[in-house]
Amino acid sequence: MEVAIAHDHVHVEPEEPSPWVVRFAPLIPAGGRVLDVACGNGRHTRFLLQRRQRVLAVDKVVSSIADLEGNPELEVLQVDLESDDVFPLAGRRFEGVVVTNYLYRPLLRDLMGAVAPGGVLIYETYAKGHERFGPPTNPDFLLEPGELLEAVRGRLAVIAYENGMVNEPRPAIVQRICAIRRTDVADREAVAGA
Repeated sequence: MEVAIAHDHVHVEPEEPSPWVVRFAPLIPAGGRVLDVACGNGRHTRFLLQRRQRVLAVDKVVSSIADLEGNPELEVLQVDLESDDVFPLAGRRFEGVVVTNYLYRPLLRDLMGAVAPGGVLIYETYAKGHERFGPPTNPDFLLEPGELLEAVRGRLAVIAYENGMVNEPRPAIVQRICAIRRTDVADREAVAGA
């Protein structure tokens, strides 16, 4: 396991991909471009590359994926997503958007907008109630009940949603969602200028 400092707490990052990501990754169109947000040690970047996806790995520190340098299917963007008022990927669309163990609420709308027509959002992070198990305990980094459902409402179609306790890789309260952008929804948004 890799230990990283995230916000105001120590975060232990597993090396294996999240079972939630593994479960829903087959919904990402083959060969599609995938945005791995806050990629950390690259566990999902590596997994997605093995699935022959094209990956854009984004994080504040990218040294943990330096060994992947030169992979033609990988683009790396080192940026602090929380430092600027402008989303650095505005206007770009991805067939998959993967986010785990990361929450910065001002980005939620941008992340939903980054999902291309026919694309998939796979999101999993800590939720309210997790504070009894340890970091993160700051409510800024814990989803409220149903918050991911609200974030996708009217924008993406929910395939699966869970909010509850998991025991692996350590006990935690998590909220997770898999949602797709149907082509007809994307077409309506384009016409409406959303």
